[in-house]
Amino acid sequence: MHIAGITAVVTGGASGLGRATAERLIKQGAKIVIVDLPNSVGAAAAREIGATFAPADITDEAQVRAAFAMAESIGPVRATIHCAGRGGALRVLDKEGRPGSLDLYASVISTNLVGSFNVLRLAAASMAQNEMSEGERGAIVLTASVAAFEGQIGQIPYAASKAGVVGMTIVAARDLANRAIRVCTIAPGIFDTPMLARVTPEIREALNRSVPHPSRLGRPEEYALLAEHIIANPMLNGETIRLDGALRMAPR
Repeated sequence: MHIAGITAVVTGGASGLGRATAERLIKQGAKIVIVDLPNSVGAAAAREIGATFAPADITDEAQVRAAFAMAESIGPVRATIHCAGRGGALRVLDKEGRPGSLDLYASVISTNLVGSFNVLRLAAASMAQNEMSEGERGAIVLTASVAAFEGQIGQIPYAASKAGVVGMTIVAARDLANRAIRVCTIAPGIFDTPMLARVTPEIREALNRSVPHPSRLGRPEEYALLAEHIIANPMLNGETIRLDGALRMAPR
């Protein structure tokens, strides 16, 4: 798919991986709609990079529908890159042997897994209306994590939600094949995003050393580069791609 001139939706586009992806696609000539929470810095980010802001909670059907309607008013939506998500530390049992919070577990699953499906299905519904172009109607990029494969202690809701995204990928790609819509997922390792901004220099250096090569945190623009390639390469479909510098997470 040629990126120049297409309309694309980027969730979580106010910062981190999403903003880097929005910026890269704009540089390639795409028209971008950033979707992020109403209380985020999405409006300011959109002004800074030349995008359009659509405030939405990814778990809210009406809000995400409105975001895609806004994008469709600009042009047929040919690409969606879903970066929005959250963490949430939780042990199966706490130090006193009490069971972990079911509410926290359900909340992380709701955002990361149910939210991903909500964006996936509404993006597909939008793209299914498109005329064929270059042999396809659109491409959807989801975001998982290496925690889907080697979740660490304390990551049980996060790892489970991201494993669910990995599990959806091939099923969605097969399901949408007759619509000529592709689906892939990126599973990043440790990336230098706002979530890591609060760690100490010592912890950051330890994280750098944990990555075999290159021995550093991933850069959001490297995620954006892969997202761009997935959109552009018509043979990439149904695949989850690790982007981690050969990292394999330790138990803790």
